[in-house]
Amino acid sequence: MAKRRSKKAAEETLIDVVEVKEHAQDYFEKNKYLILGVLGAIVLIAGGYLFYTLGLKAPKEKMAMEAIYKAEQQFERDSFALALENPGGGFEGFLDIIDNYNGTKAANLAKLYAGISYLNLGRYDDAIAYLEAHSGEGNVSPIMKNGNLGDAYSEMGDYDKAISFYKKAVSAGDNELLTPYYMNKLALLQRRQGDDAGALSNFQKIKEKYPDSNEGINVDRYIALLNNS
Repeated sequence: MAKRRSKKAAEETLIDVVEVKEHAQDYFEKNKYLILGVLGAIVLIAGGYLFYTLGLKAPKEKMAMEAIYKAEQQFERDSFALALENPGGGFEGFLDIIDNYNGTKAANLAKLYAGISYLNLGRYDDAIAYLEAHSGEGNVSPIMKNGNLGDAYSEMGDYDKAISFYKKAVSAGDNELLTPYYMNKLALLQRRQGDDAGALSNFQKIKEKYPDSNEGINVDRYIALLNNS
């Protein structure tokens, strides 16, 4: 009985396979031009992507990185207006790099630089616009993006938004320099807004996790002040 069932099952399976194969062949004959057209489109798309990535995007990325260095030099000198528009030597400023090399990593980085530059120039709406346009890729950029947005809103007197962005900066990554820096700003602003418990919690985190940072060296006095208040 078992052998007969196995043979019957095998025959049924074979019949199913033959029917499926014949159905597939019939489908292909009826639709071969459509199928070949789709496959051809996939090949063209794949080829186009490789051409864009290797033939266009890579050289554009290289040109953008070469173009941005002079603006970065002016930024490091705190010459923010020059960095934005005219770094000298015929090089492009951050604003031109954003426009001329759209889609590159250098243009994305230029948005972060531009936002910080406008923040330092006191143009807070422009700072916010460029900081928000920055994608926030990498380990440090998300911290800087959100931290500087916190600074911009703090300067504008919107302390609730500032606190929100400082919290995002603190949670965006773990950097021994930037994280305690923005955690300290968060704690100070929370204290200003009457959130002593939140401020104390963040000061204690600085003491526990970043005791050797600039903020960690001075944090004991804030903890003592809040514990005695």
